[in-house]
Amino acid sequence: MNIENGVTTGMYKSDTVGGVQPEAGDGPGPFLMGTKTLISNEVVDREAGALGKITEIMLDVLSGRVAYAVLSFGGFLGLGEKLFAVPWSALVLDTMNKRFMLDVEKERLDGAPGFDKDHWPNMANLEWAADIHAYYGRAMYSA
Repeated sequence: MNIENGVTTGMYKSDTVGGVQPEAGDGPGPFLMGTKTLISNEVVDREAGALGKITEIMLDVLSGRVAYAVLSFGGFLGLGEKLFAVPWSALVLDTMNKRFMLDVEKERLDGAPGFDKDHWPNMANLEWAADIHAYYGRAMYSA
């Protein structure tokens, strides 16, 4: 569910792009946002081509950081869709269009390490995490 679908806390604020902090009382976004606001948001490439939607946000409970966004891509009506763990740092929030941008071509995403809804990887495995971060050209965050 994203803000269009019932979250009414006013978390998307386009007037904060470029580091300008929102006025008091305007809501927490976009520097602090609820996951319900971001789930189901579209993800696009740098040319605004559709790559999929955010289906889950994975928290590193020990460090208190967002580790990954799970992106669904492909398939039809949930059948044959592939899931991808994308390092949070690889996504850029586009507050004007209420979506994320991922700087990767669709063809590269087709070849990315993915999984299906019934067979999730062990995301706590450091070797797996290092491989995912390397695939997307991102440094691992420290706990």
